Amino acid sequence: MYANIIIDIAHEKVDRTFQYLVPPQLEQVIAVGSQVKVPFGSGNANRTGYVLELTDQAEIAPEKIKMLSGIVENSVSVEQHFLALADWMHHQYGSTMIQCLKTVLPVRRHTRKKERRQVRLLLEADDVERQLTLYEKKRARARKRLIEALAAQPGMTLDYEAVTGQLRISASALRAMADEQVIAVESERAYRNPVSGDVNLRARFSQSFCLTGEQLKIVSEVLEEFDCKRPGVSLLHGITGSGKTAVYIELAEQMVKRGRQVIVLIPEIALTYQTVTRFCARFGDRVSILNSRMSEGERYDQFERAKSGQLDVMIGPRSALFTPFLKLGLIVIDEEHEATYKSETMPRYHARETAIERARMLGACVLLGSATPSVESYWKAMRGEYRLFRLNMRHGKASLPSVEVVDLRKELMMGNRSMFSASLRDAIEERLQKKEQMMLFLNRRGYAGILSCRQCGAVIGCPHCAVALSLHSDGRLHCHYCGYSTGGVKCCPTCGSAYIGTFKAGTQKIEEQVRREFANARVLRMDFDATRKKDSYQKILESFADGEADILVGTQMIVKGHDFPNVTLVGVLAADLSLAVSDYRAAERTFQLLEQAAGRAGRSDKAGQVIIQTYQPEHYAVTHAAAHDYEGFYEEEMNYRSLMGYPPAQHMLVIHAAAKEEYQAEQCMKWFARLIREQFPGLLGLGPAPESVAKVSDRYQWAFYLKDADQELLIRARSVLERALSSNSDYEGVSVQFDPDPM
Repeated sequence: MYANIIIDIAHEKVDRTFQYLVPPQLEQVIAVGSQVKVPFGSGNANRTGYVLELTDQAEIAPEKIKMLSGIVENSVSVEQHFLALADWMHHQYGSTMIQCLKTVLPVRRHTRKKERRQVRLLLEADDVERQLTLYEKKRARARKRLIEALAAQPGMTLDYEAVTGQLRISASALRAMADEQVIAVESERAYRNPVSGDVNLRARFSQSFCLTGEQLKIVSEVLEEFDCKRPGVSLLHGITGSGKTAVYIELAEQMVKRGRQVIVLIPEIALTYQTVTRFCARFGDRVSILNSRMSEGERYDQFERAKSGQLDVMIGPRSALFTPFLKLGLIVIDEEHEATYKSETMPRYHARETAIERARMLGACVLLGSATPSVESYWKAMRGEYRLFRLNMRHGKASLPSVEVVDLRKELMMGNRSMFSASLRDAIEERLQKKEQMMLFLNRRGYAGILSCRQCGAVIGCPHCAVALSLHSDGRLHCHYCGYSTGGVKCCPTCGSAYIGTFKAGTQKIEEQVRREFANARVLRMDFDATRKKDSYQKILESFADGEADILVGTQMIVKGHDFPNVTLVGVLAADLSLAVSDYRAAERTFQLLEQAAGRAGRSDKAGQVIIQTYQPEHYAVTHAAAHDYEGFYEEEMNYRSLMGYPPAQHMLVIHAAAKEEYQAEQCMKWFARLIREQFPGLLGLGPAPESVAKVSDRYQWAFYLKDADQELLIRARSVLERALSSNSDYEGVSVQFDPDPM
């Protein structure tokens, strides 16, 4: 028997299988997906790898084939359909096969199993008094105390820790009593459960939720597709507060009744808190989570519980997609528009596309949900590739909040240079008097290095690419799509104002100013710095939900998916920050954030108000968000994308290069550009140019952009560049990443 093995070395030169002879003693235990040890290279260094194929056909002369060393102890094997999924990712996104395998196998080795020990009384009721009398005579007070405690329990059992801790019974006394057959110390496997025992959280969302006719129709039609064995992809476009989560829960319950399992993806850990509690109220302990904040043991135990059929629903960010469910029936991707669904490391896969492929392999349905669908998903729905459902009304008595757009240029003219406009300050005071809650949102994403005018709101942009220029440390402005560069700007080219610069405020500064200006307000802050510790997301959100704070200040993590009935005011302090990002998706990101932020207000019978502060009140992303008009925004955005050839009108491949010496990264990218021009003359290439952050950890970064309507053509171009790079020793010091349709 021979095994074709992919070696655990993430390098293009060894991105293929190597054949090894399987020792006779392993022929009955080795399998496709096994993690093994093999001698590799001229020095026969001990390496690990994964078996991709078992065969009786030798690829070269049998006497030249090395023997496999053994199976890695305590390793986790890759299941067959995950091997196929990794192979699909390898083709679709590039990278090496071993990196794709490691991606689909989030848990790669066994961890120490946690055991639960119990002490059980073995005596019959008639013998208890006799034994107590005996211990009384022997003055064995501790043993007598234990028997009395055990006899008082319904099952005559106690946890071992309670016996040794609270009852202060020594281990030696327990061994002696076990030898006398008075008690038994029993052990059983105990799984670490990150969501068990939280009764208060479950109670908060345990109220019954009656679905509307609209919601029931969606559930019925998705299930009909599944039952007819033609599952597909559906997009649920539901306004904020319309009850999308209720649809997810009902669909999940119906899938569980059919003997199937469900994966619910959420864009980030901050959303776990409320999502999990809602699902726990319906499914109890058969729900769990996977995320990067969990310990290795917790992650392994959820992996094992899923594999053994002890779970029906798994909830978590991107990596939860690879939960080893054997009977997967439904994958839900909530807030499907979020950029966090795109991996930032190789392979740069998108969870949405990968989920669709995994569902296709297993005959499962995919439901995408969002109040602000990504332009790509809505475009596919308009073309009939996805089935489109809509929820246009908020659930119950709630209605969409009123939205006021404040022109910060006018505030500046009136001498107001603070972070709060007059309207927002008045609204905060009013809510404090009414004992209602507020959210103040600052989107800091990408503000550094962007120049904008405080007088007219204009952003200094590229004349060729319709994106903002980035200010580098040398004082020059650069476009990271086409390489255009210009000197620093001292005054606004639109209105001539000298009030031009970057926005410097952060959430911590806003928190300080809120405390100064509203001394009686109780304030919480939620951003990356405030949520570094495990469970910090949950603690902050739970405190706010319990009414322990009046104002929650934060970044975009506070405006996604949360439901707080007493929040009646949302203030967006600087909408322009995301508009000024050097990215063709800047308008889409801004519209989504504004609409999602607005959706946090007025989710009960209390009216909601949203105040958007901006220097560009006439921008279409702002005007459509203020009108809650997704379709209007989509039409304008698609006109722009089609004109500029951006996704989804065309596909894009971004090639990133990083090296210790800048000339190496630059020369590598220019060499790639020449290869593309020679072998793919019809392919549009932009750049190369320095990245927006041109240097990280002493490594210089460059990028090269390719665009075409044919995605397969871009995949072939990537393959050509990968092969060329693996055979060219001139650029061994350059690390290259390929990013299809970047987010």
